[in-house]
Amino acid sequence: MELAFERRGTGSPLVLLHGIGHHWQAWLPVLDRLAAERDVIAVDFPGFGVSPPLPSGTPYTAESLADAIESFFGRLGLREPHVAGNSLGGYVALELAARAAVRSATALSPAGFWNRSELAYARAVLRFNRAGARSLSPERALAHAEDPLIRGLSLSLLVAHPARLSPEAQLAALQALKDASGFDETLASFAGLMPPAPPKVPVTIAWGEHDRLLLRRQAVRAAKWSGQRVKLLKGCGHVPMTDDPELVARVLLEGSAQDG
Repeated sequence: MELAFERRGTGSPLVLLHGIGHHWQAWLPVLDRLAAERDVIAVDFPGFGVSPPLPSGTPYTAESLADAIESFFGRLGLREPHVAGNSLGGYVALELAARAAVRSATALSPAGFWNRSELAYARAVLRFNRAGARSLSPERALAHAEDPLIRGLSLSLLVAHPARLSPEAQLAALQALKDASGFDETLASFAGLMPPAPPKVPVTIAWGEHDRLLLRRQAVRAAKWSGQRVKLLKGCGHVPMTDDPELVARVLLEGSAQDG
């Protein structure tokens, strides 16, 4: 299947994977910084952004999304590219590292390292955000995006600095969340999501200091899984790309400088 993507730059290929309900544009704050040194491909998962849904009968799971991304590599002629992801995309990046389908993987606040109560909390927040996006008319969505107080309240669980996300970017993200045909089934699949098998290539894991969706203590479990220290993204929330583009770009460039 064909997936929507944006490609910029030259150098070693680096594929970027977004979180649940998001789209490739989540990476725009860091895209040009990365493209100065990498051949960067930011892609929409099947059933998210403007990519078509998975084929009928194919369940939405992190593993099936990883299958789709691995097939995407082949269609673009990418042989074991570097990969980086945020949240769900971070989990998929680590799953691809466990398969040795990539040269390296960098995961920002990856899903899957929660306990039962943390998972229940994250799913409740995500369901609430999805319901809110679907309930807003275009006029109300615009009004909310342009009101600093409402923007701060609505974004505080995802980013540490809501004012750094433009109203236009927030509106586009709301539309992506509203339209994501793969959202509900993917979210339901989180109930059985466990950390992937051990990685077979170098991995880097980083966690937002102020992550209020996948709480920072989950980084301790990710460190045990990876056998290495997790980097702290100071001043950043769950989706850190707008909080500190320079820091995130540096972590991704350092992570993708490793070879499997």
